[in-house]
Amino acid sequence: MIKFDRQGLIPAVIQDKSNGQVLMVAFMNEEALRLTRETGYTHLFSRSRNAIWRKGEQSGNVQEVQGMYVNCEENSLLLEVIQHGPGACHTGHRSCYYRRLLPDDSYETVEELVFDPTQVYKQQETEAMETEKIAEASASFQEVGVRTLESYMRQLYSAYIYLRDHDMSTESNTSRLLQEQSIAYLVARLGDELQELSDVQAGTHVHTERHSDTVLEASQVGYWLMLSAAVRNIKYDEVKPHEAILRGYAIATPQTFEQAEECLNLLLSENRVENIQGLVLGFMTIGRTCANAGVSPLEPAEYDMAQMQRKGLVGQIN
Repeated sequence: MIKFDRQGLIPAVIQDKSNGQVLMVAFMNEEALRLTRETGYTHLFSRSRNAIWRKGEQSGNVQEVQGMYVNCEENSLLLEVIQHGPGACHTGHRSCYYRRLLPDDSYETVEELVFDPTQVYKQQETEAMETEKIAEASASFQEVGVRTLESYMRQLYSAYIYLRDHDMSTESNTSRLLQEQSIAYLVARLGDELQELSDVQAGTHVHTERHSDTVLEASQVGYWLMLSAAVRNIKYDEVKPHEAILRGYAIATPQTFEQAEECLNLLLSENRVENIQGLVLGFMTIGRTCANAGVSPLEPAEYDMAQMQRKGLVGQIN
């Protein structure tokens, strides 16, 4: 059995699988270890903040875990990872061990900066303010609404995963699309729906009226986002669509053309981290648009759930 200390922590050495370089040493508690195993990405426990954090959650320099090892006394862990992004250290270096200790107790820097930390972390204050807004939005949306949104989004994504893993092409167009695995087509359709969602707000694309049209087009944006995630084999908790929707709902600023283009470009990338960033931007668009149109962020998910229930797909996987 893994032995946690009296504070419920265990040290974890993080090593670059490609070359054996030690990137950092940090601590895990049971929850961080569970999340690391479940998501496949390094999660750690911050003693200073008394909170769990996913490595790279601010910088984007996440660590994809390839192997986990325990020492002979079962009181420390070694994680072999693929380091996504240029570096693991918040100082901008590849490794936290970028200085050599000299005989006179001085340090010699032996690694160059691989990114500018002032640029990467300059948005921390803005993000903290954004977190406050999200909390306020959650309160106004009510806790039960947040839980329901998450439940719906998880069920919907599970349905798409089911259709991906079970070839039902003859009876489900969605399953056919997931079998074909054409990212270019999925992203192109997403681009169409993002444009239509924008046009609904501008009054240049009308089915019935703005409220119901926003629900319809926002649900379509969510549909193509989820299919793109399923084809990329991205896990729900790597994106947390419900949180991204709520974040966009809290910000409540209109989506710009440049943001839409960035979302699509990130989804077309072969870099998994960029794919996740693109998905988050896309789901944030749903939240932003709902806020500006006076639509509950729950309504597009409710619309999709009703569609899936009529087809019997939600019940099929429960």
